[in-house]
Amino acid sequence: MSSEKIKTFITPIFLEQKNEWLNNLNLYCDPYIDNAKKDNKKIIEEHKIKFNKDVKDFGMTHHSLPLNNNINFEEFNNYVKAKSYSLLEDMGYDLNNYNLYLTELWVQEFAEQGGGHHEGHIHYDNHISGFYFLKCSDKTSYPVFHDPRTAKLMSQLPLKDENELTFASNKIHIKPFPGTLIFFPAYLEHQFTVDYGIEPFRFIHFNLQAVRKIITNSISK
Repeated sequence: MSSEKIKTFITPIFLEQKNEWLNNLNLYCDPYIDNAKKDNKKIIEEHKIKFNKDVKDFGMTHHSLPLNNNINFEEFNNYVKAKSYSLLEDMGYDLNNYNLYLTELWVQEFAEQGGGHHEGHIHYDNHISGFYFLKCSDKTSYPVFHDPRTAKLMSQLPLKDENELTFASNKIHIKPFPGTLIFFPAYLEHQFTVDYGIEPFRFIHFNLQAVRKIITNSISK
């Protein structure tokens, strides 16, 4: 008797390398990161008083204002929107009655003194999330994605090999390079490991939402 394996309820993560944007986007992001660092000086001073020690920016993330409407990011924004639309269709969704909007776009850089990280979270009310890595290396932080199937996690068994990606895996980490672009469903919980401040770690984060089109029907009397 023949047998088959059916792969069901799969959560995709899409990766590609886009090195051609690195120089310009880093240049455009520099003033945003500089301003974020200036804004965080107050917090750094508060920490200095609270702990009676100058810990500088240890454990902090320098987070920019929204970049959505900056014309310098227009090419990047348009690509992300078009690619996200294509990926949602590739996943099997019918978007004929939906428009896709870029709801959030910002750049962030982890602390020079180390300790920067993000705990596990999702971006609610969105459908696609993603990162574009501007500065990173094998010595910096990296994203970790967690299994979104809560019912499976409730009955999780020990793994044979935690370094092997299987149907039983409950998380996966991806080591990016400068220029790595990652897309994933916004329901997928993700975190960033603790960065040790050895080398700069900077990335753009974005979220997109599919919004139903307003359809009006004229009724003849």
